Amino acid sequence: MFFTRTHSFHYQGPKEELKNKLMGKHVKIHNLDFEVLEEDNKLSIVPHAEQVNAIKTLPVTTVDMKDDNKGTKVTVTSRLRPFDSGGPMLVMIFCIFMFAASIVLLYVGNEPLITYTLLGISLFIFATFWVRMQMGYFDYVRKVKAYVKGKGESPAVSINTAAMLQA
Repeated sequence: MFFTRTHSFHYQGPKEELKNKLMGKHVKIHNLDFEVLEEDNKLSIVPHAEQVNAIKTLPVTTVDMKDDNKGTKVTVTSRLRPFDSGGPMLVMIFCIFMFAASIVLLYVGNEPLITYTLLGISLFIFATFWVRMQMGYFDYVRKVKAYVKGKGESPAVSINTAAMLQA
């Protein structure tokens, strides 16, 4: 819920053309291999994290393509792997609990020092957690989305984009 990201864009060609560009390919992001698979008439981009010893929160991305009168509407949805969802949810619940406790103590208790300390700790933990998620999980989400969108661009557009980047 908190960690699900959905992006949509329009592809000029038919659905099968984009599917053929993506199917069976491997994407390397931060030395981690992602594979594009087809299941239930949708494409899934799943990480191969069997060789990784570090703790990483990784996305599983589904690519849904629907034919439109002008081409194909592509929806890219990234979610936490069920295996990875425990840690981030625990941190979120802990921060919410500490924040709520500090708000209750602000109105009920007579110790503003404890209240503000608890509030500061909860906000610091949440800010640190969010920055780490932006550098890790959400970075993978952004790069997978850019990969799918890059495959969906026409060659003329991608050449113009490359020329603009070099200038």
